[in-house]
Amino acid sequence: MDLPERADLKADCASCSGLCCVALPFARSADFAVDKAAGEPCRNLLADFRCGVHAELRRRGFRGCTVFDCFGAGQKVSQQTFGGRDWRRDPDAARRMFQVFPVMRGLHELLWYLNEAVALPAAGPVRAELRRAFDDVDRLTRGGPGELAEVDLHGVRERVNALLLRASELARADVPGRKKSRRGSDLIGAALKGADLRGADLRGAYLIAADLRGADLRSADLIGADLRDADLRGADLTGCLFLTQAQLNSARGDAATRLPMGVERPAHW
Repeated sequence: MDLPERADLKADCASCSGLCCVALPFARSADFAVDKAAGEPCRNLLADFRCGVHAELRRRGFRGCTVFDCFGAGQKVSQQTFGGRDWRRDPDAARRMFQVFPVMRGLHELLWYLNEAVALPAAGPVRAELRRAFDDVDRLTRGGPGELAEVDLHGVRERVNALLLRASELARADVPGRKKSRRGSDLIGAALKGADLRGADLRGAYLIAADLRGADLRSADLIGADLRDADLRGADLTGCLFLTQAQLNSARGDAATRLPMGVERPAHW
């Protein structure tokens, strides 16, 4: 599967006013060294909107930042929705920018999934619907601040998810040895070393710290699966569905981990 290249669905931090570092809250935990409220700039954010500890985020206790992906929403809000204005120079727009950013991020994530689904060879029966859904969601992202603030993101997700699920089922239909659905399952710390998970439905599964060494995850649906600290050393993820770079960054792996198209081997592996 050759994933259509869409630069607008990849984060371009140089074209953003650090929205993820301000608009979103985080709590002191294993992922973040401090508490931060929504709308409060991160203490590491520099005057030029760059991160002052970007090269040392994991060592400084900000691992959560290394696994976040806005899917290009930051630059869309900064450069298109607000025409190049930023929250520092235009405080009156700040509240609206912070309100719109999470909505835009959710819409861009859906566009990323739809972009992948359209490219699935087996998605032929629903490809036209997937393309229409992509265009509909894309149209929403081009609205003004007021229109974006009124978007029913939950409703949009439900409609798109029904299509993504259908595309997933078509893509996994002929996978040999398919297992029963593990959608949303609690697999935290599960011993799955060498497991045959080909074509498995792992949507939204909690795979935190799961032992997946040498597991066969080919063509598995991993949309929304929590892979934090999952051990993927030697695992085969070839052709798995809807795996994001952020998910991969949150896991552990090695040079023997086989990856699908469209993602890169994390630098910390």
